Amino acid sequence: MEIILTKRCESLTGSFGEGLGYHVQHRKNGFFSKRNSNGPVPPDGHWMMIRLCANMAKMRLCIEDIRVTGYEIKAALQEAAYLESALLVDVDEVYNAAWVLNFVKEHGL
Repeated sequence: MEIILTKRCESLTGSFGEGLGYHVQHRKNGFFSKRNSNGPVPPDGHWMMIRLCANMAKMRLCIEDIRVTGYEIKAALQEAAYLESALLVDVDEVYNAAWVLNFVKEHGL
């Protein structure tokens, strides 16, 4: 998942909290979420990271938006055992924060 920062925020790296199993990493072409290589990752950690970043984009504090592929969303939902919801995601699409938040609301996730 690509994380697009607001103009007021120059950098954002590290973990958003213990227990997610994901952190934000800076690369040459932007900021991205990355699974921690050490330590446990809960089954819903990937989905929770996507939701957290989408919520942060809604508040526009540091994150302006996110770009996440349907393939990644589908995988995250399957890992979290939201199998019926995973079937509704088009793997060929690229989604943003507004779509993720609407999907969460529509499906009670």
